[in-house]
Amino acid sequence: MPSEQTILAFDTSAAHCAAALVCGDTVLATRVEEMGRGQAERLMPLLAETLAEAGKDWADLTRIAVGIGPGNFTGIRISVSAARGLALGLGIPAVGVSLFETTEALSGSAKTAIPAPRDQAYLNDGTPRLAPMTEAAGFALSTDYDARAHVTAMAQIAATKATGQRPAPLYIKPADAAPSRDAPPVILDVTP
Repeated sequence: MPSEQTILAFDTSAAHCAAALVCGDTVLATRVEEMGRGQAERLMPLLAETLAEAGKDWADLTRIAVGIGPGNFTGIRISVSAARGLALGLGIPAVGVSLFETTEALSGSAKTAIPAPRDQAYLNDGTPRLAPMTEAAGFALSTDYDARAHVTAMAQIAATKATGQRPAPLYIKPADAAPSRDAPPVILDVTP
């Protein structure tokens, strides 16, 4: 990883806000706050605090790394939109890094699994998919999720990735939201 790169990585794909600031091979600061809700309101102040802790400013950044999932639908959208906005405003690239990539880097296994709700797991052995947890046998399962380790790995992985593509959410399954059960309003046709 080139020493001149200062990378701010962050993730809100689970019940947390996590950030790491990495310069070359040195981790300058990390912050993790467990939270079930409120990541959208807390993310930007947390990032500013992470920079301040390391004595850095937004202008010192050369790249943004962002967790793209799999995970919480809304959480992923929060991080990815923040990363894209910061990259645009700062004129630097943003790079998406999946939890599959960080789990692989931390475990050394190409077959990775991330716990999902309802006794399921997001599995990746070349094709990401949602499956019952029982199918995760033989996969490196990120059960003891260490948000600090994952967000730091995001920065390190992002340093080696090509830039040019905007980060996009990695959705393995559709959102749990359902359409409204209320009848849609009647639209009057007033054309003569």
